[in-house]
Amino acid sequence: MNLEKVVFGFFVLLAATLNFGFFIGDISNPDLHNIYELFAALAVSLIATVLKFGDRTQIGAVHLATSLVADLQLVAASVVWVWAQEISAEGMSAAATASVVSLSGGALLAKVVSVVLLVIETVTFHRG
Repeated sequence: MNLEKVVFGFFVLLAATLNFGFFIGDISNPDLHNIYELFAALAVSLIATVLKFGDRTQIGAVHLATSLVADLQLVAASVVWVWAQEISAEGMSAAATASVVSLSGGALLAKVVSVVLLVIETVTFHRG
């Protein structure tokens, strides 16, 4: 068993599940989307991205690309949330919540691609 692959798989799946937990629910109801879950998804996603640096394989490059896309989406979602909550006069409106949830949905799609790649990589692995 390759401990590095186990750790990477753990963080990819944890990031995906945290992101899914934040994403699920009425898109415009801020009470159904926990800010701490969004920040946990971002933190774990960043860890998964760091774990992919140095992998020089083609599938490693695609993993890194999907992680960077997810990170960018989650950072944007976090910025929108902070802007709406702390700066905007409207506060966390339905429109702001919809924007945050939509951005996290984009990150979720990138994480799904990453999980699919992880499964493909695992299935096609040949012991040498």
